[in-house]
Amino acid sequence: MTHKQGRELKEFNRLYKEIDEVYHAISLKMGLSDSAFMILYTLAEYGDNCLQKDIAEYYFISKQTINSSIKKLEAQGYITLEKGKRRELYIHLTPAGKQLMEKAIFPVIQMENSIFESMGPKEGQELLRLMEKYVSLYREKTNHL
Repeated sequence: MTHKQGRELKEFNRLYKEIDEVYHAISLKMGLSDSAFMILYTLAEYGDNCLQKDIAEYYFISKQTINSSIKKLEAQGYITLEKGKRRELYIHLTPAGKQLMEKAIFPVIQMENSIFESMGPKEGQELLRLMEKYVSLYREKTNHL
């Protein structure tokens, strides 16, 4: 039995990969790995004092990948770690990390906000509504595999 992807699925997968590639290119331009970029991006959203597990859960990245990137960012002097309860580690930006955030992360967030502004509120809300619906249906269908 042959199973082919429908036209919409092919296009959706292509667009998903294209967005992923754009973020990869941005990370490279900033001299960061993809996971280091996402860690800093999450710190911009959550603020200082974020937990490693928050990043892993928010972006669906393995804890091992996050841990490796955090160790590298710490060795580079961009973050410090503070022990919390049990195995929790709080991430704090150093002054060098705050400078990197200003240079590498905030411009991307401003660009992304401007994209939603260019789309207008109706299109932006429709995009989010449809993506949420797709993810919800996807999760529901995977329960039947």
